[in-house]
Amino acid sequence: MGEAESIVFIIDDDPLYRRSSERLVRSVGFDVQSFETAGDFMSSRRPNVPSCLILDVRLPGLSGLDLQQVLTEAGVHIPIIFVTGHGDIPMSVQAMKAGAVEFLTKPFRDQALLDAIRQAIERDRAARRQHARNADLRRRYESLKPREREVFKCVVSGMLNKQIADELGATERTVKFHRGNIMRKMQVKSLAELVRMAEVLGIANQGSSGHR
Repeated sequence: MGEAESIVFIIDDDPLYRRSSERLVRSVGFDVQSFETAGDFMSSRRPNVPSCLILDVRLPGLSGLDLQQVLTEAGVHIPIIFVTGHGDIPMSVQAMKAGAVEFLTKPFRDQALLDAIRQAIERDRAARRQHARNADLRRRYESLKPREREVFKCVVSGMLNKQIADELGATERTVKFHRGNIMRKMQVKSLAELVRMAEVLGIANQGSSGHR
């Protein structure tokens, strides 16, 4: 996925800064959309591609820091680069603690902004890859039948086939059959891989009745 398949959003109420930033961003191959206010950005339709947001701290209406909080609460995890002509240390600390990629105080070098953009886009691209992997993992888990999920939880908690059979009132042969189906459906070849998947899914070490 190249830079042209990524997009940089700019929110700044200074039209001259918006235009100069657009030219700079386009000069290195990124698509760009700019907005005067946070409200304009929130009401826009944004492409589902790796992206980042260049955000002025002081805006008419919703401020940049307020928008960062609104996006977080809405589950929108777009990497943010703050730019401001009026920054201070407490403001920058607040922004960075809330997950901002960079906090740049005007005037700053074009290269500093471009470096921050590339870092932010790569962060978003990696997050999207991880999200896709997790979604695929969840689909695999949801393909398991209810009994297979019970066996899955027992297996990743460290229980032996005999213990699982006793726990679930089944035979060891039946447990082995379910384990084979689980390994096939989850597309793994080892118990270690299965345990790692369980950790990602948030179901590790949830075996029943004290067999942990």
